[in-house]
Amino acid sequence: MKRCAWVSDEKIYIDYHDHEWGVPVYDDHKLFEMLILEGAQAGLSWITILKRRENYREAFDHFSVEKVASYSEEKIQDLLSNEGIIRNKLKVRGAVKNANAFIQIQKEFGSFSSYIWSYVDDEPIINRWRSSEEVPAQSDLSKAISKDLKKRGFTFVGPVIIYSFMQAVGLVNDHTLNCFKHPENGAGQS
Repeated sequence: MKRCAWVSDEKIYIDYHDHEWGVPVYDDHKLFEMLILEGAQAGLSWITILKRRENYREAFDHFSVEKVASYSEEKIQDLLSNEGIIRNKLKVRGAVKNANAFIQIQKEFGSFSSYIWSYVDDEPIINRWRSSEEVPAQSDLSKAISKDLKKRGFTFVGPVIIYSFMQAVGLVNDHTLNCFKHPENGAGQS
């Protein structure tokens, strides 16, 4: 089977590509997880975060947005000494800040899902890239979402991080045309 060129031969990467990347996510819990993981990835490779994903789930109370929003300074210090995650002070504190901002969006829009999917009229953008070189690192839409999230108090949500988030949660489908997962190849959105 032909996959997107960015996929290595590591099983964790293959599984992520084949079962998650580009598949629409409407569940707030999963959206929060991916937002935090994408922020943690800033400046690093995605495989670095994928390999630590279970550690992140354990460390961040399985991404319970309410629990993360209420983290005390003691809990933050515990996280900063946790060797299973990226121990970047700004990223850890940013996760707590983002949890609080996420809850505010839920209150305003009913769910984070309603908020984020409204940017694409509740329909994934299906791109038709011939090669991975054509896939952008950001878009006008990721810039607009980034700007609004920052205005709402989020951090680690620059246009490149948000574009990666959009790809991860299926707001945009960037599987290349030669990949078996591209919708035109009959794979659909498993």
